Amino acid sequence: MVQHEKKIMPVKHLISFEELLKKYDEHLEGDDPFLAATAERILYAQSEYPELRDGFSDFTLLEKYKGVIDRILQDTFTEALSTNEIKVATLPYQNTIIKSSKRFQKIISEAGKEYEPELRSLGDDMDYIMSCVVILNFYYGFQLDFSRPYFYDIPDANGVMRHYRVLYNADFINIIPTEKSKNITQEDVDELLARPNDVDLWMDKIPPESFISKGFVIANLFDVTMEQAISDIKSKLISKDHLAPDNFTEELQETFKSFFKLPNIRVGFANFNVRKDQFEAVAGMGFESYLLNGEVIVGCKRALCEESYRKLIKENSYFAITDVNRMAEVSSGIEPYAGLKKQGVQSAIFAPIAYENKLLGILEIVSEKKGVLNGVNAQKLDDVLPYIVSALVRNNNEENNRIDAIIQNECTSVHSSVYWKFQEEAKRFMNDQLEGRAPTFREIVFKDVYPLFGQIDIKDSSKARNLAIQRDLMIQLSEINDVLVIALKKWNLPIYEELIFRVSNHLESIKEMLFTNSEQSIFDFVKDEISPIFEHLKKSDVVLEKHILTYEAKIDMGTDSYYDHRKNYDESVTLINKKLSLVIDKRQESAQAMFPHYYERYKTDGVEHNMYIGASISENTDYNDLYLNNLRLWQLQVMCEMENVHYALKPKLPVPLDATSLILVYNTSLSIRFRMDEKQFDVDGTYNARYEVIKKRIDKSYIKGTTQRLTQKGLLSIVYSQKKDELEYLRYIKFLRSKGCFTDKIEIVELEGLQGVSGLKAIRAEILYKRDQEPEKTYTYEDLMEALKE
Repeated sequence: MVQHEKKIMPVKHLISFEELLKKYDEHLEGDDPFLAATAERILYAQSEYPELRDGFSDFTLLEKYKGVIDRILQDTFTEALSTNEIKVATLPYQNTIIKSSKRFQKIISEAGKEYEPELRSLGDDMDYIMSCVVILNFYYGFQLDFSRPYFYDIPDANGVMRHYRVLYNADFINIIPTEKSKNITQEDVDELLARPNDVDLWMDKIPPESFISKGFVIANLFDVTMEQAISDIKSKLISKDHLAPDNFTEELQETFKSFFKLPNIRVGFANFNVRKDQFEAVAGMGFESYLLNGEVIVGCKRALCEESYRKLIKENSYFAITDVNRMAEVSSGIEPYAGLKKQGVQSAIFAPIAYENKLLGILEIVSEKKGVLNGVNAQKLDDVLPYIVSALVRNNNEENNRIDAIIQNECTSVHSSVYWKFQEEAKRFMNDQLEGRAPTFREIVFKDVYPLFGQIDIKDSSKARNLAIQRDLMIQLSEINDVLVIALKKWNLPIYEELIFRVSNHLESIKEMLFTNSEQSIFDFVKDEISPIFEHLKKSDVVLEKHILTYEAKIDMGTDSYYDHRKNYDESVTLINKKLSLVIDKRQESAQAMFPHYYERYKTDGVEHNMYIGASISENTDYNDLYLNNLRLWQLQVMCEMENVHYALKPKLPVPLDATSLILVYNTSLSIRFRMDEKQFDVDGTYNARYEVIKKRIDKSYIKGTTQRLTQKGLLSIVYSQKKDELEYLRYIKFLRSKGCFTDKIEIVELEGLQGVSGLKAIRAEILYKRDQEPEKTYTYEDLMEALKE
């Protein structure tokens, strides 16, 4: 006999067999001698225990009266069927077992010693409310749709969870009011239906234990694990093939009518755009939306009232309207009531479709009759919403995949800050396809954005690379020479002497400087003339074979040449680029949080980055020049941090390379356009192209009147053309100097004119290198303003 902690319920349960015993009283007086004899035996067995008729709430007595209870229930639990039927004598919606069939006992036994059968609960509050609905129907006579399936979830002998649906036979139970019960009117029922989850209200109307449930019920269990126990709604939604046919929406309408047992309902759906807080029509599937009321896009706050907005958008809970006309009248015609009334809707249920706490859309169920859709039968959607969510998530994923495919095909990968713009265009492109129009992907342009450019370049990278190549070639030629000298001594052939002469000439040609064509010339010489002879020599002499194999072991498979010093150089450049890229990429996360902006970063011999900020790039945030100031200050800090990271890394590099830093300040807004042919953003227009010219040439510029390059190790160079930019950056540098980023050494220089560009100046600030950096510490423009007040 299984019992659990007593829950607060509107009924107090008394176990009684009076209704069943009344049947035997009738049999005793009847004409059938067999039934009379059976009735006499059962009534005699019970006669000594009047409490079995009167009822008892002390469930421990079930064990005491087990023998006589088995006798009373012998016809109900026929022995011949006991091993086949899954049957339990119990209390309604409770876990107390009065008697069970052998099949049920076997199932419980196989579930394990620790397992106790327990009904799948709807939750204590909902169990209370559903019990109240039963009372409203069976005692008060209201006609409410309360049919909800109950299940036992029981693991089998293999640990596989099996599901058993419960059907109750309530022939042997009565519902009796107590002094706590109240009179219930239609107005009370309307109020309850309007607030289906307010358990306090339901407890007020139908207080706890205000009724007595006297008797017992027979629960017949049916194994539905392997059966088709999913409604047509679930079947259609879970089937991938049903997502897009022409008759899909018509079939879904009919299925929902069967599900709700209402012939006059219609189903709609509206997508939810979280970025813009708006509802959008579903393209290409024939769905209409009663919230959109014929429009394609409607803001959520325009389509909903304050309460419905809170429930659907904020809480993701059901919103039911039982009487649209009345609500339209009392609300003075606000939405959604006015729009629904205009469409002939009299009652409605709106169900939010959410996945992982993110709202995807609104399922709309509407009827032309008042009251037929309400908060109570809205709860039936609990059984199908997971399938609706699954179908919608899959559909959204497929749509996103199609959008991504369009973007990738038309545009290649794009930065997250501007991805929304590409999504909008791809969605328009896809909708044009679905509606049968010729789709074209329009160019993406962001106007009035301010550029920021910065780079950390490896100083004299060309010289360092050429030096590495030069050393590798000299070592390789020297070892080739050693092999040829041994060959000449052994065989004294003029060809070996001639090759030694040519090797010496190549060594002499690169001893002082590596010319542009030297590397290829030596590579061709080795490949065409040395390698074939070495293959011959390996077969001719064991000593020479050993020398040649030692030489070949040092040849890199990727370059077919010596790759020692060059490898050290390439590894050093790779390590520098990797470390510096990690710094700025990581710091970009906080910069994007300040204000969304376009960001791209390139690895060359060093790391350079472009940023564009402006109102057109931000989808929802209002732009202010404060955010440009903030990003400029942020850029200065990150450049200093990258310099510190580089010089901390320098001693660990195979080749200790130096680096120089540069920032370009451009005080005029410009436009950037995504070039479809090049799959990247570029400045738009002839005038704006001046910015790109400066970017490409500035790091090669010299100080006016000198032979000194602008960029120098240990200095951060800030190039600008306007006096106000100079004052702004001097202010930033002074602030960051107080934070330990710069020393007191600051100079302003003029630059030699570049081709097509003149009048540029630069601030050169000496960077303060610190061992104990605080990479997570960022100072904002507001910090600067506060510091200036001091």
